[in-house]
Order: sequence, then C-alpha cells, then structure tokens
Amino acid sequence: MSDLFSRFRRPDGHPDKGFVLALDQGTTSTRAIVFDAHGSVVSVSQLEHRQIFPEPGWVEHDPEEIRLNARRVIADAVARADIGTEDIAALGITNQRETTVIWDRVTGEPVYNAIVWQDTRTASDCAELDKSAGDLFRERTGLPVSTYFAGPKIRWILDHVPGVRERAERGELAVGTMDTWMVWELTRATRSGGTGRRRHRARHVTDVTNASRTMLMDIRTRQWDPELCDLLGIPMSLLPEIISSSEVIDTIQRSGPVHGVPIAGILGDQQAATFGQACTEPGEAKCTYGTGNFLLLNTGTEVKTSQHGLITTVAYQLGDAPAVYALEGSVAVTGSLVQWLRDNLGFFDSAAGIEDLARSVADNGGCVVVPAFSGLLAPRWDPSARGVITGLTRYVTKAHIARAALEATAFQTREVVAAMNADAGVPLTRLRADGGMVANSLLMQFQADQLGVPVTVPEVAETTALGAAYAAGLAVGFFADLAEIRALWQEKETYLPDASAAERDAAFELWNRAVERSVGWEA
Repeated sequence: MSDLFSRFRRPDGHPDKGFVLALDQGTTSTRAIVFDAHGSVVSVSQLEHRQIFPEPGWVEHDPEEIRLNARRVIADAVARADIGTEDIAALGITNQRETTVIWDRVTGEPVYNAIVWQDTRTASDCAELDKSAGDLFRERTGLPVSTYFAGPKIRWILDHVPGVRERAERGELAVGTMDTWMVWELTRATRSGGTGRRRHRARHVTDVTNASRTMLMDIRTRQWDPELCDLLGIPMSLLPEIISSSEVIDTIQRSGPVHGVPIAGILGDQQAATFGQACTEPGEAKCTYGTGNFLLLNTGTEVKTSQHGLITTVAYQLGDAPAVYALEGSVAVTGSLVQWLRDNLGFFDSAAGIEDLARSVADNGGCVVVPAFSGLLAPRWDPSARGVITGLTRYVTKAHIARAALEATAFQTREVVAAMNADAGVPLTRLRADGGMVANSLLMQFQADQLGVPVTVPEVAETTALGAAYAAGLAVGFFADLAEIRALWQEKETYLPDASAAERDAAFELWNRAVERSVGWEA
C-alpha cells in the first residue's frame, strides 16, 4: 500500500489512528457519517430533501438540492468529529439505487429532475417492452422489465424533455444513478486553461452494483449491453464507466475540509447494507427496513436465477476479485408508509411515534393495510396495484391502522422470505435486520413471529453507510481483509418468535385476502 495510506496502520496491521468517511445519499435524505477503525460511528450529519410529486405515481428529486446537501453534510460531519483531511483515509459512497439523472457534461446542469426509483410513469412503456423482449432482459440482466429500474427512466427523459435526445446523441450529456452524480460532483474541478477557457475535470463512473440495476448491464460480463441499450433507445455514449465496488477512483476536488481525500468505494444502498452486515458468505441474508424493505441473500460468485419472483443482482466486487452475486426481494413501501401516516394523515408528529400509537391497542382490530402506492414489487411484480385499507368498521381507530401499517411491513417481508426459501432450497434460519425501522421493537417482534425464525439487530445500525466505509477502507488498506470486517460485526439484540404457526398463518391469510383487493386499480 502507498505511504499515503500506510500512515493509518501500526506494524501489526491494525489501524492506529484515522477514520473513514461515508456519504449515504438516500431516498429521503443525504447523510455523512464518520467511522473509526472499529466500525463505530464518530459523527453524523443529515439533511432531508424535498419529495416532488408532479402527478399521481410520479416521484422526483432536485439533483441540485441533493448536490448542495452532500457538500454540507460532509463538511458538517467532519467538523463534528473534530478531524481534518489528514485524519481521513478514504470516502465511500452509497446511494438510493435506480434513481436517475441526466446532466450537461460541461456545465454539470441537470436537464430534468432526478426520477426516483419509486416512480411509475413508465408503466405503459414497460408493459410493451415486457411483451416484446421481457425474456431477453431477464436472461441477460437478471431483472424483470419494470418501472423500478433506471433504463426506462433514462428513455423517458430522452423522449419527453425537449432537445435532450439530440444533445445526448451529440455526446453533450451524461447519465447516472445517484452514486455517479455524487462522484461527478466531488471530482469536478474548475480551472483556467491556457486559452483562458474554463476546463472541467470529473469522473463519470458507476460501480457494478448500481449498474446491475439499470436493465442495461449484462449480469455475467458486467459490461453495458449494446443490444439492450438499442432496445431502450439509449445512446451508449451517455453511460458511465463501470468499475468495481472497492477501488481508488479519484480524490475529492471540491474545496473544503476533505479536499484531496480519496474516493475509494461505491455500493448501492442495499448492497452496502449487506456488506455492512458482513454477509460475505453464501447463504447469509439481511433485510433493510428503510423507505422500502430490501432482502438480499448472498449466493456466491455464480449467477443464480430466481424462479419465484426475486431478482438477480451484483452484491459487490472488491477490486479485481470475482464479483459476488445475490438474490434480492424488493418491497417498495414500508418506512415511507409511516412517513405517509405522519405527513399526509397527521397520525403522529414523528416517525418514532407510530410504535406508542400501535402499542395502545392489542391488535389491528380487523384492519389490514396494503401500501401499494407504487404497485407491488417482489415477489408479485404487479404495477396495477394501489394502496388499500380493508376491514374497516366503526371500531377501528388510527391506532389500529398504525398497527396494521407496521404489520404490512412484516407481511411483505414474509412473502419475500418465502420466495427466497423456495429459490435457495434451504430455509432461512436467521434474519439480520438493519435500517431505521429496526428501532421499533413491536415491528421486530412481529417480524420474528411471522417468519418463525430469530431476527437479529446489529450493534451498529448504520449498516448502509458502514458498508460503503468498509469498501473504501479495504481499497486503501485501512481495513485489512474480509476476515477483519466479519470480526467487527456485533449483535445488539435478537427477537425470538413467540407466536404459534396457526396464529401467524391466520394473520398472513388475511393479509393475502387484502392484497387481492389491491390489484387491478391502475390499467
């Protein structure tokens, strides 16, 4: 390793000082977290950004707002930790996957808002594409044709924003998911050239985990596929370079307290949480309870194809080592349902308030919530579904609805686990859980009851950012190897199932009856 990074390690190979910085660009906020050599949180800074809903089913973010927020939280987290550039070994980036932005290569100005992964405006286009080439996309990319992924969002911007397709074909524009946007911003330097013109320097890259969410990358070669790009009408000149999840990409060129710090890791948020949970062996699985729920099962270095509604994705790739793959079940709405109850219906003042409200009643009062705000993802993949609240009587209060909302999260996760068990051929015996919702002990206990297996919460709950920090730290030698990372993982609490099979199956049957009533609302 270079002298630049060896200063952080003692002769015995363990970090003597220094920190790793993670930038977590999420669906509702952007955070910067400083971690020490033990994977413990030193400081956190977080800023929310606006959720833009131009039409029903449309979800957008302002890329400029996110860009500025990223710069602010990085500076603030470093200031809170009371450290300087010389103390930071590397920066790792993790991001909301599939959310897509196109911008001008010279000015860096976005041509349109970022279209968020939850957005369903491309439903009719996807339905047509699925009929004509759905099998090809599944075989080549491991993904179904869905509004969820980045490719259809890119085509929508090219087709609907005036002048953008022509500019793209002239090579004037760049596209990326939010990791690409963050790297571009952080590595973009402006200086005067010999002619007096302003020159711009930036890296246009994405890692294999994010590229695997576009419907444009061959899952086996991990390269952009010309045939798939042609089917979606996307010029390949738009696309970033695909790199591994753990390698030195460049140094931060923006002014401030982190100028010169190497950017050395990128992982899509759910892959980052998997890595942060140290699920580095085949058969290990985690579920992140965030805006949505995402369950990933490490399947090793061979591509596994799901027969039960899951998708195949890249879990991570460390430098030149073989890529590691995963089966994933994605649930669109879980934590965002809590946010909806707070912001749209005013059930409580903060998201944490849902637990006390739900605990004020003994059960859901016969009420079931199906939060299909953006259709249903795994394992059903039904874009026609819309949210419903069923079983209402005058007995039902907002407390019953709050409890039913938490239960909906557990029911959706049970569906994904069932699909994963069927694909793997070996039932899951323990689930590692992370994300903001794991602080809700009522939910975690109900999840264990529904799965019939223990649910374990780690000591460090910020596993998404931690995974990005691990990837960056490995690239620069701050962390020695996977064995060190596995040794750092610590259990905080385990919830054991406390319900009979009859009880959990009766509740799940009622859930399935409610789901049947949610489908077919959107033609």
